[in-house]
Parts: sequence; structure tokens; C-alpha cells
Amino acid sequence: MALTVPLPRSPSEYGLARWYEHELGWPTADGPPLLLPTGIRFDVLELPAAAGHAVLRRVGATGPVALMGRRMRLLVAAGSAEELPGLLGWLEWGGIALDLAGLGPGGRMTAPVPPGWSGSDRPGAAVWLRPPVPGREVESSLPGLPVVGGDGDAPGLVRLVEAAATECHRLRLTRTAQPLAFS
Repeated sequence: MALTVPLPRSPSEYGLARWYEHELGWPTADGPPLLLPTGIRFDVLELPAAAGHAVLRRVGATGPVALMGRRMRLLVAAGSAEELPGLLGWLEWGGIALDLAGLGPGGRMTAPVPPGWSGSDRPGAAVWLRPPVPGREVESSLPGLPVVGGDGDAPGLVRLVEAAATECHRLRLTRTAQPLAFS
């Protein structure tokens, strides 16, 4: 049986890991690139960036939002990814091909470079569009299923999933629309 030893972290990865682990209290996983395990402190709704930007315009306040290439990642409360298929069915989006996925326990996302850090200007690098705030309890501000006594800063998971499904479907229709041919 072969034993895999992770590569040592570079100084920039070490500083990045330290920011996530000590400033936010989030676990990290060795890369490169540095990874953030999902399903512990948060889950992720992942969708095309074009649909994600439309969701942000529609919904307004959300939890942290990351962008990597052409994919947007909306951080939601831990446990939300497991609710996604049932919510899509309940919202009558079940069985429709949407480019919308949930990352929960066992998943990982590339750790975005915090705003103002060097490397955030690299093409294709994961970046925060709406970064998490150190010292603020992230879990209480993430969209999730309704909780009695919640602070209401972020939209509910149902509202966010409904907007995401609608925008993913609109994007799909736009991409597959064929011009009419007149003869």
C-alpha cells in the first residue's frame, strides 16, 4: 500500500491557511491549491457565474460568495446541500436539467484569495465577491432552512434555491435558443 504525503505548503499557502483557520475558524485541506472542506462550517451552491450574478441582483443579501473561472459558489448553511434535491422537487424544478449543484459533506472548494492579498489578480484564481468577515459567526448569516429566532440577515434557502434554479434555467434557454429561419 502506497502512502501519500502531501506537498509542503508554500509561504503564501501557509498565510492563506492561517487566515482561514485562525481568522475565520474554518478547517483547510492541503493542496495545492489550498482547499476548504464543505459540510463542516458551510455547504456550497455552485452554478454558472452568469446565473449567479443574476441571482445576486435578484436576492440582494447573501452569505459569502466566491467566483472561480465561470463558476460561482454561494455559501449556505451546513446541511443545505442535502436539502437541494428535495427543495428542487418541491419547487417543481425536479427532473429539469439545471447546472446547479450542492457541495456538502466530503466536498471541497478551492480557497479564494482574501481581498487585498497578492494573487487575487491572477486569471482564473478563486476570488471572493462577497468575502466572509473575520470575527462574525458565519453560520448564523448563511442562507439555510428557517430557524426559530434566526437573525434574518440572509435570504432563506428556499428563496435562494428558487432564484438560482430560475436563473440557471434562463441561462440554459438562452444558450440553446436557435434563431428562427424564415424562407
